[in-house]
Amino acid sequence: MPPISKESVRHLQLGEEHAGQRLDNYLIKILKGVPRSHIWRIIRAGEVRINGKRVKAETRLHAGDSIRIPPVRTAERTLPAPTVPPRLFPIVFEDDALLVINKPAGVAVHGGSGVSFGVIEQLRQARPEARYLELVHRLDRDTSGLLMIAKKRSALVKLHEAIRAGTPQKSYLALGIGAWGDIRHVKLPLHKYTGAAGEKMVRTAADGQHAHTVFDVLERFDGGLLHRIGLSKLTLLRATLKTGRTHQIRVHMQSQQCPIAGDERYGDYQGNKRLQKIGLKRMFLHAEQLILAHPLSGEPLNLHAPLPAELDNLLLMLRNSQTIVD
Repeated sequence: MPPISKESVRHLQLGEEHAGQRLDNYLIKILKGVPRSHIWRIIRAGEVRINGKRVKAETRLHAGDSIRIPPVRTAERTLPAPTVPPRLFPIVFEDDALLVINKPAGVAVHGGSGVSFGVIEQLRQARPEARYLELVHRLDRDTSGLLMIAKKRSALVKLHEAIRAGTPQKSYLALGIGAWGDIRHVKLPLHKYTGAAGEKMVRTAADGQHAHTVFDVLERFDGGLLHRIGLSKLTLLRATLKTGRTHQIRVHMQSQQCPIAGDERYGDYQGNKRLQKIGLKRMFLHAEQLILAHPLSGEPLNLHAPLPAELDNLLLMLRNSQTIVD
């Protein structure tokens, strides 16, 4: 059995970065290792007080609140926590409320599911002076491009409201293996399930969640280099999300028999092997553009992340071969 430690009573003064957060969610974060059920119990018992008054678990916090936290028993860690190396990422936009970075492929946005740490943990290590850094949304590990991080809780709340309302416009560049047809709007519902190896998977299903992607053909590649490696056609698409479901673009492109090049989960295995011969070592999906109103000022933002060199070079190689461009 791990050793047990007991803390003394604490009195904490809340900063602006915690304003609007539920009391129970705040305590879960700061009392690491304490079961959620125990946190609810000490709140109900009146042992947690805000400004000297009894409160409920759903009570919203305000800047300047004084919180009394009673002694709690927590299991001390018997193993050291994994070391998180600090890392800075290319900045596309930053002010006192919002940070937008250009995430490289191959980096998870957060730890979990076999990953010890991700972008957000590395950013917190690289910016120890930052009082608040929280992911606004997610990108798949193998997807590069624009990723929003809130620097204030008020900004996070507003951005989540905007995302639920569907107002931010997020557009991606994707290279599909095959010829894209005439369809522009793909509105196939998506269902999440667990694969045979325990991995997160998604498929189209009538009883799934509503999902809508708008696709625009940018270029069609045919012949030349592709024929030499045993492929017939590739299609470069701009995919604009109208909803934000897990693996949405990847599964919608798979449904049209034009899976994303380099996609190991939903892609064309043989096609991916052939593209590796000409240098494609990752999934060709990049979050290129983000159009939104600033969460606090309302200022219109139109942000772009350039295509990574390895993807840009592949397109240049294809263009220098026999290419048909729409």
